[in-house]
Amino acid sequence: MLVDGKWSNSWDPFQKSDAKGRFVRQTSTFRDWITPDGAPGPEGQRAFPAEAGRYHLYVAYICPWASRTLMARQLKGLSDVISVSVVDPRLGDNGWEFGDFPGSSGADDQIGARFLHQLYSISDPAVNGRATVPVLWDKARKTIVNNESADILRIMNSGFGDLANDVDLRPEDLVDQIDVLNDAIYEPFNNGVYKAGFAKSQEAHNEAVTTVFDTMDAMETRLSDGRDFLLGDRLTETDLRAFVTLIRFDAAYVGLFKTNRKRVEDYPFLQAYTKRVLDLPGIRSTVKIDHIKAGYYSIAALNPNGIVPNGPDLSALGL
Repeated sequence: MLVDGKWSNSWDPFQKSDAKGRFVRQTSTFRDWITPDGAPGPEGQRAFPAEAGRYHLYVAYICPWASRTLMARQLKGLSDVISVSVVDPRLGDNGWEFGDFPGSSGADDQIGARFLHQLYSISDPAVNGRATVPVLWDKARKTIVNNESADILRIMNSGFGDLANDVDLRPEDLVDQIDVLNDAIYEPFNNGVYKAGFAKSQEAHNEAVTTVFDTMDAMETRLSDGRDFLLGDRLTETDLRAFVTLIRFDAAYVGLFKTNRKRVEDYPFLQAYTKRVLDLPGIRSTVKIDHIKAGYYSIAALNPNGIVPNGPDLSALGL
């Protein structure tokens, strides 16, 4: 936890809880934007111009929020425009670290940080709160542009102009449907698995698990008409949001977060959908099951002995 720009307490996965033991997620701190010409963002946010090689993305393969920005980077053809660093998936007392886990990037090549929280302190010497991924970093100004994954996803979709391809994850004619379905998925499902895993009361856990599986049931029904994606035949940002939780579900959430009423494998349409998204060009490179398992099972508060399970068998997904 950062207090006035200084790391003061050991990393705590539980963040906040309400009076009934429900998990409460921290809001993001840095909310600037990138636009093709540096004009203000869609809601008047301060923005900086898109430039090839200027921006850098810090991610953890364990993290679903970070992974959806990696997916957008791939789908928008920005791999050669935005560089990437991958932190060690194992969470310690200092939170995210630039470590030596296979597939991580190792030492930070931007400011020589050892821990991610140092990027936050340099960007704002009075910053308070948690140091989270993803982080979109400006190499020119040596500061964080944005650390809200929903923003970064949209920045990549529309902020890089001709530097990106013409894939549109938020087409104008589907915006209203996208926003409605995003809301229907985020709190009960994307955040719901965390509410289940980090609940501090049986009541809070039961409540969260119910919303998780109600949402999965609803997505299964939606996909049962043969559509390729959640809103029809076009991939949208909503699919990225759903996928990052689905791909982690059987590997981590069923066991560690006790969301074990069913697995994704038990939903034929959701399973086929998850594989369909996984098979899109470039998406498999954003999924590292060894990082996902090592990261989640490193959370000492939930798994004090640090034992990582051998399973599950994800061969049906080609993983």
